[in-house]
Amino acid sequence: MKALGRWLILLVCAALALQLFFVLRIALAAWWDPQSTSFQRSEVWRIWHQSAQQRPWQQDWVDYQHISPHLKRAVLTSEDDDFIKHDGVQWNAIERAWERNQKAQQRALSRPNAKPAPIYGGSTITQQLAKNLLLSGERSFLRKGQELVLAHALELLLNKQRILEIYLNNVEWGQGIFGAEAAARHYFRKSAAQLNPAEAARLAVMLPRPRYYERNFNSRYLQSRTQTILRRMAATPLP
Repeated sequence: MKALGRWLILLVCAALALQLFFVLRIALAAWWDPQSTSFQRSEVWRIWHQSAQQRPWQQDWVDYQHISPHLKRAVLTSEDDDFIKHDGVQWNAIERAWERNQKAQQRALSRPNAKPAPIYGGSTITQQLAKNLLLSGERSFLRKGQELVLAHALELLLNKQRILEIYLNNVEWGQGIFGAEAAARHYFRKSAAQLNPAEAARLAVMLPRPRYYERNFNSRYLQSRTQTILRRMAATPLP
């Protein structure tokens, strides 16, 4: 029993040390621009080991004022249109996503030969940043719980503008393509500051499945969804 107690104490201390590390990383990000995220490192490692044609890591940090306001509005409209109002988590969105996932899985079970059921997230931009910046890509209740804790820490220690700035500079826009500047250069041969509303909307629509839409950049759905975001984005406020 004493040995078990010591192991439990060690586990609790390790968990607390990990939380302290996460909080310090977030606090540091208030003034230090993160050079990479946990997701980026794991993705580049995957590319190096699985891809016959290796693509270099494309990423160039640009400050908030050097990112087109059209892109900021388009991304918020597409991914998190209540960004400036919530405290990092939208519980109703998580509940809706869970219900959609349950229904999708039930449909998939009734049709064994159908494609795998899609997985809906319901995550805010703050949650996405928490996951990409500090966590692994695994799907589990433990990882989701950690993501929610870190999302609240991000909102407590950083302002909305800084959260969006870090997100836009690190989010994936294709295989090995990270951040707004690299995406603008790759797809439109211009800087992130020069993106017009249509280009910004198209990039925003790519975010849920960036590698898929990189291969299908002119898909009918992408064009249709881009028009929807274009109509809505003017009403989206910026932090």
